[in-house]
Amino acid sequence: MKNKRILLISPQPFFQWRGSPIRVKFNLLALTDLGYQIDLLTLPIGDDQEINRVRVYRVANPFRVKNIPIGPSFWKLFFDLLIFLKAISLCLQNRYDVIHGIEEAGFFAAVLGKLFRVKAIYEKHSDPFSYKKGRIKNIILNAYAALEKLSVRVANAVICTGPGLVDQVNAMKTATRAFNIADIPSSLMEPSPVDIQATRGKLLQNDDDVLITFVGSFAIYQGVDLMFAAIPTVVKNNERARFVIIGGNPEEIAKNRNVLIEQGVAAHVTFLGKIAPDILPDYLAASDILLSPRVSGINTPLKILDYMKAGRSIVATDVVSHRLLLDEETAVFAPPEPESLARSIILLVNDEKMREQLGDACRKRYETTFTFDHLCARLARCYEYVLSSSNLGVVPKVLQIVFIVFFSEVSTNIATELMSND
Repeated sequence: MKNKRILLISPQPFFQWRGSPIRVKFNLLALTDLGYQIDLLTLPIGDDQEINRVRVYRVANPFRVKNIPIGPSFWKLFFDLLIFLKAISLCLQNRYDVIHGIEEAGFFAAVLGKLFRVKAIYEKHSDPFSYKKGRIKNIILNAYAALEKLSVRVANAVICTGPGLVDQVNAMKTATRAFNIADIPSSLMEPSPVDIQATRGKLLQNDDDVLITFVGSFAIYQGVDLMFAAIPTVVKNNERARFVIIGGNPEEIAKNRNVLIEQGVAAHVTFLGKIAPDILPDYLAASDILLSPRVSGINTPLKILDYMKAGRSIVATDVVSHRLLLDEETAVFAPPEPESLARSIILLVNDEKMREQLGDACRKRYETTFTFDHLCARLARCYEYVLSSSNLGVVPKVLQIVFIVFFSEVSTNIATELMSND
């Protein structure tokens, strides 16, 4: 694949510790290992990452926005427009073999692929209706669903990060092939026994404590309300239970800590906030039980892969997204309600042998299915399929000429004067 050039469009902060940016980073590492040269077009938000054979283009940030939350918002739409215009400019300046768009940028890839006669890949990370909340957001999400179906129809291939998303794409009944290219854990680091022991020492209050760790945002679909409702029951049953919460912003943490204080169990809960992905494996491996109380969504939860890699026992709610990765050999399931979740946690707190058996099964499944080498092999098959495809679509020549002439002036000026930070 020498000299093959890709425009990868990621309308998420890069780099930040959350699902899509982590996946984008691994895509970049895998594709460059396969020999591709990549131009990454992304937001002006996030930490810089130096990756060989990758050039990073960021749109400007005229209003100095510092963060964009998950889900639809005004700022998301604003930056999507800037990214689309900048993508046009890059396509006018460079010849790409593939345009690869993440989430809503899959629509940009599909449109630009047709106009510039370039192969297009749409990469789908999530079920948009997992984020439904409020009338306006729901209207936006319904519109997004329509654009998503169009993107699937027009693209040369769709990459899905789990079988649930593949089913969603196949239900659209288009001719476009969907590739299930599973996520991998958020860090390639392996903790050492010394690091595990040191981390465990920081978290324990008593030598016989049982550490129960949750990782994730405090978004509704993550089920944090369910988890916090279960904590008092667990602690009342066994005072050795000690919860570690990784994630959440300061306001969310303060709110939940105050509730736990009122319930008299705050001493059994440690809030760590957000930590770096390469430190996370130390905390997971230092734990006894890993918790995922997710209540909705059909995409595979990235944190479950981190949990499996850590080789520790898992308690998960019995929902579709968890069943995509876990079964009774690798987890204890609970219906998504507080008392049932509490009972499942208590079961593992009181059964060390069961914890060890589940943890060993998790690690084995990670090693046979979800390593970086597996990601590279699956991406290679997808790109070979797309590049060998003869379907570039049919766009009237006059439309191409009008479009290119118009945007060669407009988009170049806008990109140069308002957007480019290169």
